[in-house]
Amino acid sequence: MPSVRNGRSQQNRKMATDFLVHEKIWFDKFRYDDAERKFYEQMNGPVAGASCQSSGPGASSGPGGDHSELLLRIASLEVENQSLKGVVRDLQQAVSKLEARLSALEKSAPTHRATAPQTQHVSPMRQVEPPSKKAAPAAEDDTDDIDLFGSDEEEDKEAVRLREERLRQYAEKKAKKPALVAKSSILLDVKPWDDETDMAQLEACVRSIQLNGLTWGGSKLVPVGYGIRKLQIQCVVEDDKVGTDLLEEEITKFEEHVQSVDIAAFNKI
Repeated sequence: MPSVRNGRSQQNRKMATDFLVHEKIWFDKFRYDDAERKFYEQMNGPVAGASCQSSGPGASSGPGGDHSELLLRIASLEVENQSLKGVVRDLQQAVSKLEARLSALEKSAPTHRATAPQTQHVSPMRQVEPPSKKAAPAAEDDTDDIDLFGSDEEEDKEAVRLREERLRQYAEKKAKKPALVAKSSILLDVKPWDDETDMAQLEACVRSIQLNGLTWGGSKLVPVGYGIRKLQIQCVVEDDKVGTDLLEEEITKFEEHVQSVDIAAFNKI
């Protein structure tokens, strides 16, 4: 019986050994992770070591990953601190420059006011005396005899006189300018009684009409039909002096030659 038991125990140990040989469990992985982190830190510094550790599996959960992340944060804070120090230094320099400029302006302000030239608005209708002549009465003790308003009244009178003179000259110039005369161009159709009417005599009768503001132009004979032709004659009239009704009345007075008068065209000039 003891031999049987020993044989079974040996067989069990062998089976356990075979199981452990084929089992894929890495018990001391943390040691290799620490060794790898130290190697990368020596090669590339703490930041590179932290990045390598963070990229590896399980690095964030181990103590080495926390240490590298802390080193990375400290390095970034130091960089940010240096940049903030530079900004503060630039601001201090700008403030010191502004203070120096302000003090220089305050020192030179009274001198500038004392030496600055005095400017005065001058009306185009008035003549202002130089500042030296106006400053003299102010320096005197007795100011009772100074007329503060007399010069202004004289200048106002002079300005009124000049304005009236210019208005008068403008009115005269406008009166001399010739006014525009409204004129019209009229084309008349003068029709005879029949084909036996002497058209030359008819045109002579029409052109014999002479009125103030009437000017006769070109003419031609236009066939109407059945051998009858009408007289088309052009004239220019002044609208205020000659009207179309007056022209028709004067032309139709020649009853022996003229049957009727029509206005073929009427245009303003």
